[in-house]
Amino acid sequence: MTSITEVKIFVTPKKVYKAVAKEILYLTQNSAQPQFHIALSGGDTPKGLFKKLVKKYSDSIPWDRIHFWWGDERCVAPDNEESNYKMTYDNLLSKISIPKENIHRIRGEENPEREAVRYSNEINNQLNQRGENPVFDLLILGIGDDGHTASIFPDEIELFENEKICSVTQHPITKQNRITITGRVLNNASRIFFLVTGANKSSRISEIMNDDEVAKLLPAYYISPKNGELIWFLDEAAASKI
Repeated sequence: MTSITEVKIFVTPKKVYKAVAKEILYLTQNSAQPQFHIALSGGDTPKGLFKKLVKKYSDSIPWDRIHFWWGDERCVAPDNEESNYKMTYDNLLSKISIPKENIHRIRGEENPEREAVRYSNEINNQLNQRGENPVFDLLILGIGDDGHTASIFPDEIELFENEKICSVTQHPITKQNRITITGRVLNNASRIFFLVTGANKSSRISEIMNDDEVAKLLPAYYISPKNGELIWFLDEAAASKI
């Protein structure tokens, strides 16, 4: 966890969403690039962020230059309630003016292995490269109760050394198939924002922040951008055991 540049702690989840939304506004308005590529995560925390973006900045963020991707997706149809794409569409994409060609979803309804290859090719063809890997301008991640991030689970930490851009994984309990961007691509992003709220995440956050030995079993511990910045946005409940 040597690459952490900043940890920001806020009183409530709403304060977290507000702070991250302001960061996204600043980054996208001040970027000189013709395109700004953002990879999103699923879960409840980004849902709050998306609602804040719509409420405060739907008319001020340059959506026409932003391209949305997903760090991972469940292998379900896009109208399934478990779909990360559906959550994003319902809370953000359907409420802003963004070109359809700027939305790059993982097709969870397709054959997982073939879709992992197709999505890898799409990422490789559209993003800039740094070294041998594509570069996301901003990557938004969360952390699960078990320390997983994207869909890299504790029994699949080897995906941080995987040569592929995307890989098929499986939830260790439900056995549901997922498609995830691999660790080497995650760690090649220019900026990574970890959004973490809730007391149920406090033990994992403490282990990672204190560099505990047990943290080495957690995929989130290995998020360490090689040429970028990493900022943790925590509410007080998530940070309570640091």
